[in-house]
Amino acid sequence: MTDVRDVPVAPPGSARAPGPSLRDQLLADPTPPPWPLLVESPAFLGDEDVPFANYTSPEYAQAEFDHMWSKTWQWACHVDHIPEPGDYAVYDVGPYSALVVRTTDGSIKAYYNACMHRGTQLRGPGTCGFAAQLKCPFHGWTWSLDGDLVEVPDRWDFPHVTDESHRLPQMPVDVFAGFVWVNFDQQAGPLSEYLGVLPSHFAEFGIEDRYIETHVRKRLPCNWKAAIEAFLEAYHVRETHATGQLGDEVTTQYDVFEPNVSRFIHTTGLNSPQRPTPRTEQQLLDHLTRNLRRGMDPLVLPEGERARDHYARLVQDEMTKKYGHDYSGASQSITLDSIEYFCFPNAFFFPGLSLPMVYRFRPDPVDQDVSWFDLLMLRPRPTEGEPPPPPAVIELDVDDSYTLATGLGGLGAVYDQDTANMAAQTRGFRSSLKRGQTLGNYQESRARHLQRRVREFLEAGGYRPPG
Repeated sequence: MTDVRDVPVAPPGSARAPGPSLRDQLLADPTPPPWPLLVESPAFLGDEDVPFANYTSPEYAQAEFDHMWSKTWQWACHVDHIPEPGDYAVYDVGPYSALVVRTTDGSIKAYYNACMHRGTQLRGPGTCGFAAQLKCPFHGWTWSLDGDLVEVPDRWDFPHVTDESHRLPQMPVDVFAGFVWVNFDQQAGPLSEYLGVLPSHFAEFGIEDRYIETHVRKRLPCNWKAAIEAFLEAYHVRETHATGQLGDEVTTQYDVFEPNVSRFIHTTGLNSPQRPTPRTEQQLLDHLTRNLRRGMDPLVLPEGERARDHYARLVQDEMTKKYGHDYSGASQSITLDSIEYFCFPNAFFFPGLSLPMVYRFRPDPVDQDVSWFDLLMLRPRPTEGEPPPPPAVIELDVDDSYTLATGLGGLGAVYDQDTANMAAQTRGFRSSLKRGQTLGNYQESRARHLQRRVREFLEAGGYRPPG
């Protein structure tokens, strides 16, 4: 009998799920995936507990506003929200507010959303609209779209004000993946540097050529980091989204691209290596099409064909008919798989065809146990004519079901399952005798990466969290 002490122990962070790797599975597909999906970048970031105080402490939340939210790049709106000169959109996070404007020459500028007279916000929180000039609603001080001071009522009383001294101060602004990004830090480095691998990876995906089909905003009953962490791993799939039985997992790869980007990719239409009795290919196809074929006869899989390949072709044909682009050459992975990139602190991008989501999470300004979730569905721009304008935001409160947003299709029920865990976790943060959460070294490495980046910004600002 082998002594358990003689069994070799894998170095921390090196363990992976049994069976073929995701890379092996993608290389087995008939159509090779875009090269970024074959890159592997695992990271072991330690195994110490993450203190619950990181979620529950008002002081920690305030330090995040002071030292992190004020110094990171965040997407504020989509370019389609401000297509013409004079169009504007307001982005708010905590106490900060940015006024993004399309100027007369078609360029984009972002201003701190405050009047240079007595500080009144020039445009209301979260608003989007048109203005030929930027006039303060309090006393009528007015600026051009380029930030020039053009009118001061009773100018005779302000000899100490000059056109230069009271220009609207600009903040760093740039465009990536069809979204306008802002940074409240005047000394911020370029967005292109902050994004790391994203520009090179996303050159393969064409997200900038998509429009917003659906936009949902939901109030969540948890800290913004807990909300984000619920979407950073597929470890919860077996229990939250499936039957709780061994073999309902998906093969998932987790990557960290320092300093600000992480990613997971998980497969669709393949058996879990952990399933005791693998599904047949016909059973896999039945599973994939169960919602599409509800009330209809099941599809019969041609002999010798994989369910994944057959289903990918069905999706490609449907999208070609609906959006006018030819998707017949798309890989099985880009067609079906859940491919999720995260850019710190709060942005998610899914470049796949059938799962084309963008997420954004923001903290509540006053309650660290509340956060706000923007969920967008992006679709290919039409080959002819203009896409529809951005839709009105569907606002959902904590207890409202995502299924109220019909544009989400069958995904609405899936998001409801995610939200169901959040309030219970928030309560558990406070009721637990153990004062921190224990993370997996690989499957939850992205959550640890998020926590570490937050802490780095706080410590750079001089805040020293307890513990």
